[in-house]
Amino acid sequence: MKTYRTVDLARMFGIHVNTVRLYERYGLIPKAERTGSGYRIFTELHVEQFKLARAALRVEVLQNGLRKQAVAIIKTSASGDYGKALEMTKSYSTQLDREMKHAEEAVRTCRALLAGIKGPWPENGCGQAVYTRKEAADMLGVTIDTLRNWELNGLFSVRRTANGYRVYTGEDIKRLAIIRSLRCASYSLSSILRMLNALSGNPSANIRRIIDTPGGDDDIITACDKLLTSLAEARENAGYVESQIRKMMEMGHGNQL
Repeated sequence: MKTYRTVDLARMFGIHVNTVRLYERYGLIPKAERTGSGYRIFTELHVEQFKLARAALRVEVLQNGLRKQAVAIIKTSASGDYGKALEMTKSYSTQLDREMKHAEEAVRTCRALLAGIKGPWPENGCGQAVYTRKEAADMLGVTIDTLRNWELNGLFSVRRTANGYRVYTGEDIKRLAIIRSLRCASYSLSSILRMLNALSGNPSANIRRIIDTPGGDDDIITACDKLLTSLAEARENAGYVESQIRKMMEMGHGNQL
């Protein structure tokens, strides 16, 4: 069987030798055998496991424990329990599909609200001209602190009465319902603000494209700033992880199904 040194794996994957050692230390690849002089000796199994780990960690989708699930899959595979790792990967893929569905549904909800279709908030008291912050929070099923946070992050500007109290109109409630739907689907505040700003200038703009396409002037771009793309990439990578697990099972290592 062909063997590799630490430096060989580092060159193969374009990383520092210390990164290879860290993968081993944190259980992301199996422990390497050592020569009499203490040098690590890696095998084809380590190479395939390294490919699996790199694919699983390529996209940093963080919501609802997805990142932790990906790391757990890597470590379980590295331990040689491929049967369990395969089951975990299928569960992970199912959750990714569910997250993608929620993200797409949130976009459809936005389109519906913007088109004037009745929103998903309670209708009691909707005949009022304006609402207090507490009334708006209750209607939307969020906390007052959440509304304050959205306002501080520039997602909307609230009107004030002559005595300084904040009041919310029906249009405010519609905008807030859009924000709530997108936040529930794990879109970032910056991506929501980007979409709302675009719609204020062009109400017929493509919501799905805008919310998933960070601008060139964005200082930091996170996975949730391009959530649909990130989830799709994570789902594709999960498929590759599953194929890697099956490949290593066929190599005759670890538990069989």
